[in-house]
Amino acid sequence: MKLTSYWLDTSKPFSGGAMGPLEESYDVAVIGGGLTGSSAALTLAKKGARVVLLEAETIGNAASGRNGGMCNNGFAQDYGVMSERLGRETADTLYRAFDLGVDTVERLIREEGIDCNFARVGKLKLAAKPEHYDKLARAQELLAAHVDPDTEMVTRADLPGEVGSDRYYGGLIYRKSATIHIGRFVRGLAEAAARHGAAIFEHTPMTGLKPAPGGGHIVQTPRGETRVRQVLLASGISHTGRPLSWVRRRIVPVGAFLIVTEPLPVETLDRLVPRRRNCVDTKNLVNYFRTTPDNRLLFGGRARFAVSNPASDQKSGAILRASLNEVFPELRDARIDYCWGGMVDMTRDRLPRAGERDGIYYSMGYSGHGTQMSTLMGTIMADVMDGQAEANPWKNFDWPAIPGHFGKPWFLPVVGAYYRIKDRLQ
Repeated sequence: MKLTSYWLDTSKPFSGGAMGPLEESYDVAVIGGGLTGSSAALTLAKKGARVVLLEAETIGNAASGRNGGMCNNGFAQDYGVMSERLGRETADTLYRAFDLGVDTVERLIREEGIDCNFARVGKLKLAAKPEHYDKLARAQELLAAHVDPDTEMVTRADLPGEVGSDRYYGGLIYRKSATIHIGRFVRGLAEAAARHGAAIFEHTPMTGLKPAPGGGHIVQTPRGETRVRQVLLASGISHTGRPLSWVRRRIVPVGAFLIVTEPLPVETLDRLVPRRRNCVDTKNLVNYFRTTPDNRLLFGGRARFAVSNPASDQKSGAILRASLNEVFPELRDARIDYCWGGMVDMTRDRLPRAGERDGIYYSMGYSGHGTQMSTLMGTIMADVMDGQAEANPWKNFDWPAIPGHFGKPWFLPVVGAYYRIKDRLQ
């Protein structure tokens, strides 16, 4: 069993990296080589900007290359609850932004010729308990009436046509959602950005940032420093020191963990996931699953509220293995070839944040919406930095610090215990 991301292990490493020291100046510095940074660098370069992208490790190494590879439209939260909290007009605007995110992923793949197995297979949200089905049905009625007629309920009686498990009580289908090989996508975006002229430096963390005399910023790195007019912070959890420590009080890094089986017979997958949809359940400690391009089953979830490291990943993998056996007993003897974890940037309300603070632009805190929203926001922030502030769907959202949170998420075990109790009681 490999303790590494299946997506990164089965995609070609980024090959378009710049060498040597940084140039004396650029128009824009993009900090972070994930989906946000790569799509922003690509869009800015196509606008004619001189762009430098700085990645502390390798392209896609963090959350962008360690997720489930699901490109889902719709909120992770209940649509009715979101409408009550935000107001119907705002909720609908944001919902359509998630739709646009999936469309943007598909557009960039087509325009740049990225081979990453994109397929509009749909998402199925599975009711983990009978009362969860009723809540999903109420949400679907509102969705169909106001913002997404491409949704449909599946009763428990009809569920075998969607999932070969008796663990669930029906579900809600979102037809616009897609699967993707996320490693090939994020690395393909970076390759496209490099082709269009962006200078992309791997293994080059930003070590300092200060105002430049006369305007702009001085960005400091192990490869030297450079002067830029604008900075886009496209990575949240790695920047703990000044002048970006304010991010750490607003984002909680939460571990997400995944396992991937050995390649399975097609007839087995035809029984278990006949339509090859992205599947996610309604538990607080959520589980999700999908197939891979080479006929494996990926199974992931919150497993434990803990950070990701080799020992933690193995413990979480054992929990996921037990859950997989519960959902699909016939895979009890299937070999597990991959087990890994990654850190998800969570905000207090589980909605992203993007904007500008003290002359630094940022987009982060995707809270599990990453594939589609981070790609969309990379392109949108390129427009915002080009003077189109109104393009930002999160422009009117404030972002207060999380009470009691000063950098290290000391409260994660307590939160995990709370959600486990809720899953038992609800």
